[in-house]
Parts: sequence; structure tokens; C-alpha cells
Amino acid sequence: MSTYHHHHAPQDLTRNQTLVFDVLSKAEGPLSAYTILDQLRDDGFRAPLQVYRALEKLLDYGLIHRLESLNAFVACAHPQCHQQGLVAFAICEKCGQVTEFSDAAIENLVSAWSLQNGFKSRKTTLELRGLCEACGEH
Repeated sequence: MSTYHHHHAPQDLTRNQTLVFDVLSKAEGPLSAYTILDQLRDDGFRAPLQVYRALEKLLDYGLIHRLESLNAFVACAHPQCHQQGLVAFAICEKCGQVTEFSDAAIENLVSAWSLQNGFKSRKTTLELRGLCEACGEH
């Protein structure tokens, strides 16, 4: 069930991949491909395809994640996550904070269900949407 990601050292990345990864690493939250493109125009980025190609490779390397519900990307918060079959995010609908986490119990439940139902999962991404602790207090 687990997907293996090979983490490349930053020196293994192309110039475009490094620039895109740096933008995501420094971002306060998830970014769309077009937001990344806007931030990299001064670095010679002109077309969305340049960003999408870099994002695709960074996803393959396990250095970033795509948040499906937001159609946006974040840098991986856990370098060891490539060893886990499940990546999970808590997304605050008020302030936009995204927290990446892993939980063996959830992963075990998903694995057991997959095994029981003969389902061969290639990737498991769990997105919880609601209010973070700070926003939930107000």
C-alpha cells in the first residue's frame, strides 16, 4: 500500500525544481501553481508548464505534497514521510493553516481495509477540514 518516494538532495534538483521547492519551503501556507509562477517571474519563469514540470518531479521525489481539496502544494514537513503509506493534513477553513501529520493507527486501519477488500492503494492522502485550535476558540 505504501508509495516509496526517493528524497533527492537539493544538489540533485534542476534549477527550476530548486526555485519551486524554495518558494514552497518558505511559504506560510499552501500555494497554487499560478501563485508559484507569479513569485518566480523575476527568475525567468514565463509559462505554467515550467512550474508544473518542477512540481511533478518534486512530488515524485517526495519533497512536496499536493493538497487535492485546495488544488495547492506544500513542502513536506516530515522528511521521513516517504517511509509511510499515509500522508495526512489538518486544514483550517478559517485561517488557512495546514498541519501535516502521521498516525500509525489510521494507517493501520486503511491498510487493513485495503487488504480485506483486495484494494491496492498507490497513494493515501487524508485531508481533515475544520478549525484549528486558535480559530476554534473564537
